[in-house]
Amino acid sequence: MSDLLERLRSRGWRMTSQRRVVAEVLAGDHVHLTADEVHARAVERLPEIARATVYNTLGELVALGEVVEFSTDGRAKRYDPNAHRAHQHLVCSGCGLIRDVRPAGDPLAVLPAEERFGFAVDKADVTYRGLCPDCSGAGG
Repeated sequence: MSDLLERLRSRGWRMTSQRRVVAEVLAGDHVHLTADEVHARAVERLPEIARATVYNTLGELVALGEVVEFSTDGRAKRYDPNAHRAHQHLVCSGCGLIRDVRPAGDPLAVLPAEERFGFAVDKADVTYRGLCPDCSGAGG
């Protein structure tokens, strides 16, 4: 059983077949799907699942704090089930591949006090961008 499914079960989340399929689609490392991608994969497993059900389920998962909603390009929201492990994102500027990364150190420590302008900063979202091995020609 996936980490996400285990977390949802431990919370007592009512596991309908539709909810289960959405959670299964989101299972795994480095999963950063759009709602439409979740729906397309869910339909492969459960053909009768409605787009609205997928969107509603994603909204519930975000509200529960079990999935993180984010955007790397300012447009399509993506859904990351890796909500309970601090991480940043590495994004390929060519193909859009997204990987979770855990750089050493605290990203909040990098921002000097004089650059905080009096803000009580408690969170930093860092996105690293570059070309993946396939796009840079360094792939195997």
